[in-house]
Amino acid sequence: MPTYTAYTTLAERDAAEALEAQLEALTPAPYGTGVFEIEDGSGRYEVGAYFTENPDAIGLALLAAVNGAQDFAVSELPDQDWVAHVRRELAPVAAGRFFVYGSHDADKVPQDAIALRIDAAMAFGTGHHGTTLGCLLALDTLEQSGFHARNTIDVGCGTAVLAMAAAKIWPETVLASDIDPVAVETACANVEGNGLAGRVNCLQAAGFDADDLRTAAPYDLIFANILKSPLIALAPDMGRYCAQSGYIILSGILHDQADDVIAAYRPEGFDLVARNEHGDWTTLVLQRG
Repeated sequence: MPTYTAYTTLAERDAAEALEAQLEALTPAPYGTGVFEIEDGSGRYEVGAYFTENPDAIGLALLAAVNGAQDFAVSELPDQDWVAHVRRELAPVAAGRFFVYGSHDADKVPQDAIALRIDAAMAFGTGHHGTTLGCLLALDTLEQSGFHARNTIDVGCGTAVLAMAAAKIWPETVLASDIDPVAVETACANVEGNGLAGRVNCLQAAGFDADDLRTAAPYDLIFANILKSPLIALAPDMGRYCAQSGYIILSGILHDQADDVIAAYRPEGFDLVARNEHGDWTTLVLQRG
């Protein structure tokens, strides 16, 4: 599968993060995005996007112009270079009791935190900090309220950080799936690195399109930290495979997209429990009635 990258730079983090959020509206949509401080002392920030189709050059040019960024540099990567190219060290993220960190920050893990080590921070996720933060905080809130998920799945798992978080707080085995085989490989490596082999099972699937996933249903907790369009497309299957009174935690949603996602899930029997905003991103918690 070809991989296309698009890179630009900006002088301020806020502007770079705003541009990152706007990239999600492109067609075709990026498979992953990220913002990184350039480590050359310039104080500038790099905005990167990854596509499985040739990106819209005109759309990228317009976004760069509107945001005062340099023109995007677009290139196609050989398949074998994908993981090496997107691998980034992950700045620590504290989310309730959870602490997500890269191995270079192992000495910064708080003593009482639930630690999750993710070294392939950029791979196979969108808007890591806002979306992952929102999902982890939602999970923490659910568990603190007395909820115990005995059957959990992370759909579109990327690095598997959410699946691993569930496995860290509950003893049951968790499923994690992603449509991309390299994402699954990355997830498996993270599971091993966190000492969760056998506790989090990773497999390749588009949505719930795998016998093992359907057989394991119904789920009383489902994560889906992806994008608006696939979330809406997944709504009927979410209703089909979520247990009665089960919860779903959804993210990868820009603020102005949240109402559309909620509307798509209401006919499937889901009621809104919580709606939280982190940066440019909204996280939704819904419960099946």
